[in-house]
Order: sequence, then structure tokens, then C-alpha cells
Amino acid sequence: MELIRGIHNILPSHHGCVLTIGNFDGVHRGHAQVITSLVSKAHHFQLPATVMTFEPQPQERFCGAKAPARLSLLRDKIKLLDKLKIDRLLCINFSAAFANQPAEAFIEELLVKKLGVKYLVVGDDFCFGKSRLGNFDMLVAAGKKFGFTVVSTQSFVVGSSRVSSTAVREQLALGNLEQAKRLLGHPFVLSGKVAHGQKLGRTIGFPTANIALKRTVVPVRGVFAVRLYWNGSDIYDGVANVGVRPTVNGQTCRLEVHLFDFSADIYGKQVEVELITKIRDEQSFASLDALKKQILNDANEARALFSNDAS
Repeated sequence: MELIRGIHNILPSHHGCVLTIGNFDGVHRGHAQVITSLVSKAHHFQLPATVMTFEPQPQERFCGAKAPARLSLLRDKIKLLDKLKIDRLLCINFSAAFANQPAEAFIEELLVKKLGVKYLVVGDDFCFGKSRLGNFDMLVAAGKKFGFTVVSTQSFVVGSSRVSSTAVREQLALGNLEQAKRLLGHPFVLSGKVAHGQKLGRTIGFPTANIALKRTVVPVRGVFAVRLYWNGSDIYDGVANVGVRPTVNGQTCRLEVHLFDFSADIYGKQVEVELITKIRDEQSFASLDALKKQILNDANEARALFSNDAS
């Protein structure tokens, strides 16, 4: 998969493609179905299967802290999309200038002149351009004018649930990790670089790997049984807290992971933390001793869960 970062890096050799456009947050089973169909069409037309996405996601620019919780960082999204065998990923900086361009310019300058789109798949609620005046009907009319086909994505259902990023967020917020995994088609993972923290965990016998989440809004909160790994590593079991750490007056949402029977130095490593089971909500404790006692209970519960899985 070729990654194209920014419109300025679109080359004349990139002209001619089949294309889908969207946030693809979480790259869930609905996204996978759309992209699998796109790849099939790309083979039919003998053109590259291309995905266009945006960074930051549009609602993050428009709504800030009120935007929906982010399921996947760009790094995670790239990995998941690569597994779907697309040829190119075009990541566009969703700047104020890009958001405010006329809808007609988005179509004629980007889709037609630069990308030479021949087949386009988008949601029928897709809006674009200044004041979000561009819509699906405008794309269909443009397709007739410039010679490309426009089709809408179709809902994909698991059981009685429509698969969407919103549905995944709802299940994660409820702590229903297995249902979220069913909708995603893959485990829910938080990733990031292990950084130095306040090292309070060491003082109470539970050293933790501290991982900055780099999200305006985090989709999960609480204490979880987790598995942690990095490129080429073994898989390590542990217990993690996702939250603001109210007992020690924390201000920002962080991921802290205590790994069982582990003592290696992993500062600076880019790690992935798979959330397996939610143990409880985050809560404030009257003292560090009370917190220590609860963490011991949490760790024992997580160990028991992993022990049961292995038996």
C-alpha cells in the first residue's frame, strides 16, 4: 500500500483510480465490506483501489472536545487499511482552507483533475466543501458530467445491529468489549509510546507503563484486563486503568498498564494494548492504601480471567 500524505504529494502518475472517501474510524466490518467491494471493482477496471481519509477527522476540527470519541489513531488506521489490500491511501490534512473550499473545487480540482476518479463509493450522507454544501446528489451529477460512476455504501448488519463507528463507540462506553470486537471484526486496541510518568505505581508495589493516548476524546474509561505487545515481542498479560486518576488529582486521560511478572525497561517503545475485559469503572479512593488494595483485587481478577482463558 502506498501512503500519500497531503494533496501536494499527488503525482501525475496517481491519475486514474477507483476511490472511496471517509473517516474509516476503527476500520470496522462495514468499512471492510465497502473496501473489499472497492478492491474488486479496481481489479475490474484495472485501476488502483484508493482510499481517501482526513486528519484530523472533520468533526474534531469542527467540534473539538465535543467530537465523537476517536476509535483509531492514524497509525492504527493505516495498519488496518493495509490489511484490506488497497493500493493507495490518500491522507488529506483537514485544514480550515480545505474545509472552506467550494464543493465544486473539491470535485473538479481534486477528484477529476488530480485523481482522475473512474468509480466512487461514498455514503449517501456524505457532505463536503464550504458550508457542507456538497452532497451525494452533486457527486452523481458531476459523475455524469465528467464520466465517473458514483455508488452509495450500503449498511452492513451483524445480528440486528447496523455496523457503524457510532455503534462501536456505544458498546465500548458500555464496557461490552466482545460486542465491540464483533462489530469491528478485530480486537479494540489502544496504542502509543511508553513514557515516563509520576512513578506513583512503584511506591505502592504496582509499577505501570504510562501511555499517552493522543486523543481529544477517549472511547473507554475504567479498569481492564489487557494484553500488551509491540512489534516482534511476546504478548504480556496485565491490568490497565484508562482515565484521569482521580485519587492522585490527575487532569488528563491516560492509559496506565501494570504487567504481571514483568520487569523489562520498555520506555520509548511503541506498544499496542488490547482491551480484553472490563473489570470496573474508574473511581476515587480516600488514600493510596485504599487504592493499593483495590489494584491488588483488580490484578487478581485479571489474572483469574487469563487463567480461565488458558484452561
